[in-house]
Amino acid sequence: MGAGPADTCEDSGAGLPSQADTFTRFIRAVAALHGDAVAVTLEDDGHVLASITYRDLDARSALLARGLLARGIGKGARVGFIYGNGPDFAVMLAAISRIGAVAVPISTMIRANELVRVLRQSDVQGLIVQRTMLGKDYVQRILEALPELDGQESGALRVSRAPYLRWVVSDGEGLPPCVAPVDWLAQAAGTVTEDLLREVEAEVHSTDQMVEIYTSGSMALPKGVRHAHGPVCFRSHTMSEMMGYGPGKRVPCILPMFWVGGLLMYLVPGLEAGATVVCAERTLSNSRFAMGSVLAEEDLAAMRGPKPWWGLGMSETLGPYSWGDDFRAPGRPVCAPMDHFGPGYEIRIADAENRPVAPGEVGEMQVRGYPVAIGLHKIDRAEHYTPDGYYRTGDMCMVEDRPEGRRVHFVGRGGDMIKVSGSNVSPAEVEMELQSLDGVHTAYVVGLPDRERGALLVAAVIAREGQELDFAATEAELRRRLSSYKVPRAYVPLGRDEVPLLHSNKVARRELARLLEERLGR
Repeated sequence: MGAGPADTCEDSGAGLPSQADTFTRFIRAVAALHGDAVAVTLEDDGHVLASITYRDLDARSALLARGLLARGIGKGARVGFIYGNGPDFAVMLAAISRIGAVAVPISTMIRANELVRVLRQSDVQGLIVQRTMLGKDYVQRILEALPELDGQESGALRVSRAPYLRWVVSDGEGLPPCVAPVDWLAQAAGTVTEDLLREVEAEVHSTDQMVEIYTSGSMALPKGVRHAHGPVCFRSHTMSEMMGYGPGKRVPCILPMFWVGGLLMYLVPGLEAGATVVCAERTLSNSRFAMGSVLAEEDLAAMRGPKPWWGLGMSETLGPYSWGDDFRAPGRPVCAPMDHFGPGYEIRIADAENRPVAPGEVGEMQVRGYPVAIGLHKIDRAEHYTPDGYYRTGDMCMVEDRPEGRRVHFVGRGGDMIKVSGSNVSPAEVEMELQSLDGVHTAYVVGLPDRERGALLVAAVIAREGQELDFAATEAELRRRLSSYKVPRAYVPLGRDEVPLLHSNKVARRELARLLEERLGR
């Protein structure tokens, strides 16, 4: 009898994907097991724009990995890349991480000033970028971000604003001298043999850092979240099973892969299962949704899929670590009530002294365990971790005791709470009430500095198409529903395209506050 897929995989020495504890072994294993099946495809209206098989994913990433080694990239070296969802993203991730270098995926939505901060903070030595996507020219964006590059030659760059950066590569025609063609890496690959590549791969361990996810909250500068090979593979094993992926199944990747959601909910667990990860250039990041905000009912309906109904998750926890049996609970507009927590995580709801709070009280969600980030790049661990190893998420939660068991409700972000006349106001609660009113599509609530109250509560309101808003009636209805200190004192109409967003697609609340101050003449 002929050998089955599993026998072939074991004969290759790759092992099974579900047993891999490094991305190096993972890529070898999925290639051996799934071979000529399509791994990742980029499609537009049913037309395939690009695709790659599992075998070619291994071969192409191995060639690029050899080129990286030849150009001085080794274990611990940091390589950034800007690619949209698709086969090339998967190749870049595999090539960088399989040799023990640190893969730093960067948002395709990033602006020039944000790019400078990420390149400097991340200490990347090399940068690989897609030339264009959805009308954006990323080479031009790099030149805008780093004008010092003008007149320099890739491979020997000297840039004060990104001092570790030595080379930039891209594809396409008409590249400036400071940006080398991707072939610059491929041409160097010939000096590194396949045997040497395997020796390098043998020294990649589960504890080595694999990836650094750059993220920013609505009020914070970007930070690099560090994850090692072992936890990424562990998370892939659990997510693949939970999501019900299997060989040949089409897995739509609806979130960007440069975010942990696209990476660890779709791409990596989809590859582990032998599925086909289906990509489109326009993902949720290019939509009208502002991540982490209260959504309008029709937007919620569009996102409501089969269980599990996810609760909280973040880059630091490698995606969602909690879920619930109910999609939403009354008065809880942002996430599902959580009665299940993923394997490998330990949680507690704690007060300011890191002591568990009693049922019915509000405290901070703290998480520790194998899948939790090993640290944040260039940030002291004590700033975000408790002495006993819990990550301080900043998510404020309440524990509810029920006959059928405890569950946890998300209340709001600790940093987003607004202090009005000595009382805390959750913007999400006020936004939920605003969005339940006729004519209101979306609302965002911020606090502007105020001498008397500490903060003046202001609402930016987006009307439904064709609707006009009566803010006097709006305020009267809110006073009927909410305590007086929770009612905004001013309302500003905005168009949907006027809401400032971070490259993480979250509302830039600082920018929004400045915009509202200008509109109100403060």
